[in-house]
Amino acid sequence: MASALIRPGVFAVGAKDWDRRLFDSLIPLPDGTSYNSYLIRGSQKTALLDTVDPAMENVLLEHLQELGVGNIDYIVAHHAEQDHSGAIPAVLKRYPMAKIVTNPKCKGFLIDLLRVPAEQFVEVQDGEALSLGDRTLKFIYTPFVHWPETMVTYLVEEKMLFSCDFFGAHLATSDLYVTDEGHIQESAKRYYAEIMMPFHTNIEKNLQKLQGYDIQIIAPSHGPIYNHPEFILKLYHSWVFDEPKNIAVIAYTSMHGSTQLMVNHLNEALEKRGVEVKQFNLADSDIGKLAMALVDASTIIIGTPTVLAGPHPSAVYAAVLANALRPKLKNAAIIGSYLWGTRAVEVLKSLVPNLNVTLLDPVMIKGKPKEEDYAALEKLAEEIAGKHAVK
Repeated sequence: MASALIRPGVFAVGAKDWDRRLFDSLIPLPDGTSYNSYLIRGSQKTALLDTVDPAMENVLLEHLQELGVGNIDYIVAHHAEQDHSGAIPAVLKRYPMAKIVTNPKCKGFLIDLLRVPAEQFVEVQDGEALSLGDRTLKFIYTPFVHWPETMVTYLVEEKMLFSCDFFGAHLATSDLYVTDEGHIQESAKRYYAEIMMPFHTNIEKNLQKLQGYDIQIIAPSHGPIYNHPEFILKLYHSWVFDEPKNIAVIAYTSMHGSTQLMVNHLNEALEKRGVEVKQFNLADSDIGKLAMALVDASTIIIGTPTVLAGPHPSAVYAAVLANALRPKLKNAAIIGSYLWGTRAVEVLKSLVPNLNVTLLDPVMIKGKPKEEDYAALEKLAEEIAGKHAVK
């Protein structure tokens, strides 16, 4: 690994984490990730934009040494989460005169998380500019993309946006720029689904806010740089603004086969009616793939057997996940089985207050499905197809 020249005086100095497979002890990283940090040398001042995860602070310091960086005047902190900010103490130890440039809310978070002295900070307001001599940094607040303190930086002379988590992708790659658009689209969509989608209304406002800028390069905090930014801007516009598609997501688990039979029948019934189905067995599915499917879906169906009178824990997790991600779903349904009694429907309904959906009539059956149960699933499929057809 080495630092890389992006534009004259602008360098990528972050770190690639090829082997990391879990983020926040929660999010799968099938392709690793990167912690992107950027150095900008102006004619008078030098700025470091973000740092790296503490586990890789030595990589960042080596890159700075490789470039012969004797002084850093400013450390721009876009976001307080430690994969961006965690190496700030190490950088300050080497460059003690550096000032941390950030907004007031991020300053408070960094003091709480890293115990950095308050006098080390320079606060900037939304739209404020900072001169490095022949380079100008303009700071743009982008709250709740994805934390409340997040901001981005626009390098005026290069028409370059340092977008923090905005437009990012958990992807370790040796490419400085996007070269495989299919691969980056999947990684970026996974990133959007798992991290950004709960804040899609805020993202909508911030996308509109960025329309006033001529952006020719987007340098995010994770993944490769977009030297053709219209690609990712178009994708984000679709994910945020487009209406849900003719897609039904079935997230289910089955212990002894009854719920599996129901899911199989419902899948076929939906397909016969022209509905695209994305089916996930919660026992072994990649939860990131489920999140990605929810970006475009109109309907979610949760399938569950009954465990101790309630839904299976995997079904509970699926409901909690959907509720947290807040996709643009229009409908939701619950199917499943029981033997002597169940409260599965009541419990699952109580877990999705954030979903602005029509709750369709559940299909909960006793034991193995009978002809009338399959007929009920056919009716549910008909209802879902009808709702998808209404524009």
